[in-house]
Amino acid sequence: MTPAIMYESDEDEAVMAGAHGRRFPVAVWALTRAALLLCVFKVVTLPGPDVTGDVAVIYQGWYEVLKTGTYPLDDVTWQYPPAAALAIVSPAVLPFLGYSSAFFVLALLCDAAAFGLLLYAGRRTGRSPGGAWVWVAGVPLLGPTAYSRYDLMVTAVAIAALLAGARRPRLLGALAGFGALLKVWPVLLLVGTPRGRATRRSWATAAAVGALLIVVCSAAMPGALAFLTFQRDRGTEIESLGAMVFQVARHYGWNGSVLLNYGSVEFVGPYVPLVSNAALALTVLSFGWLLVWRLRARAFGAGTLYDAAFAAVLLFTTTSRVISPQYMLWLVGLAAVCLTLRASRMSLPAWLVVAATAVTLLEFPLLFSHVVAGDPVGVLLLALRNGLLVAATLTACARLWRDTVPGPRRRDRDASALRPDADGQSRANVP
Repeated sequence: MTPAIMYESDEDEAVMAGAHGRRFPVAVWALTRAALLLCVFKVVTLPGPDVTGDVAVIYQGWYEVLKTGTYPLDDVTWQYPPAAALAIVSPAVLPFLGYSSAFFVLALLCDAAAFGLLLYAGRRTGRSPGGAWVWVAGVPLLGPTAYSRYDLMVTAVAIAALLAGARRPRLLGALAGFGALLKVWPVLLLVGTPRGRATRRSWATAAAVGALLIVVCSAAMPGALAFLTFQRDRGTEIESLGAMVFQVARHYGWNGSVLLNYGSVEFVGPYVPLVSNAALALTVLSFGWLLVWRLRARAFGAGTLYDAAFAAVLLFTTTSRVISPQYMLWLVGLAAVCLTLRASRMSLPAWLVVAATAVTLLEFPLLFSHVVAGDPVGVLLLALRNGLLVAATLTACARLWRDTVPGPRRRDRDASALRPDADGQSRANVP
């Protein structure tokens, strides 16, 4: 056999192996998404509250208001930036399906787009299919909630932004700016951009796109910024980290109550404002840590953009007054992007997020009555889910700091590498 024939044979085998390697995750994705569709279309009904009701009642109600040319000014549950209206009215592109059915189909298409991007990214040199597998596993672990909230659409935009960001900082900025006007948190995608031209281009583009969208939305319909007031007045939601104080305290005489308030189930009673303010303070401190990290970071590697975004959104989510189940989609998406890199240091926090997502399905919707009642089962589920989130957050932040901020040993090593030898040559040039 000639060398040329051997080369062609090896190449063909590699192509076939690659095709086979893609078929399996695609098949698993298709099977798990078929199961999700069966749930949202109520062919299969899970225990607990009907999570698809928000689409049929709340989203469609907003849709009817938006069609009149105004934002839902009289509805305190409208707590989203102005571009969120695009997600709410998007089912209009499939009018033959009806609002709810069209929304679920669009969620499926966004899911498929995100999966395709992650699968493609994992095929490049130095990359890994691990990111696609995190997405394949993480989304269905949230159950029908994944397709019953527009967070999946926002997460797909964030995934596209990060995967484009390494080579196209302006596209990263444009998508991050658009995402921020969908649901605020995608602005955190910019925290890990490399210093210099990439930061200037991405941040300036994000600011320009965001400002343009605010102007256009405000000019198009009144009430574009009403969400700011509604968000400010939110309290401590019963699934949040701060709510663990009251989940335990009501077993020891705390006389507050649980009410549907501002679109979520919240604690109402003594000391709730104090805990809510403490959560806000913790979020401010977290952003302060991010600022310090940004100022001190020096070693921006290939994965720093991804890792920093993941750590930042973990901090934002874990310290929030509200940890709604759909927030886990944000973390699953960013964890998946991190794991498209073989050298990623975020493997442990990524899989901790996947585990937390599985526990989230148990606490909502399957056993949500236990969470509302605050019985031992509900408290244990929340403690486990929130504990996993805290562990993922601390691990991700510690690894990000360790990999990018030079410690004393590294500074000494770098300084000695630049110190001239006896012959006057810098040791930085010595292999």
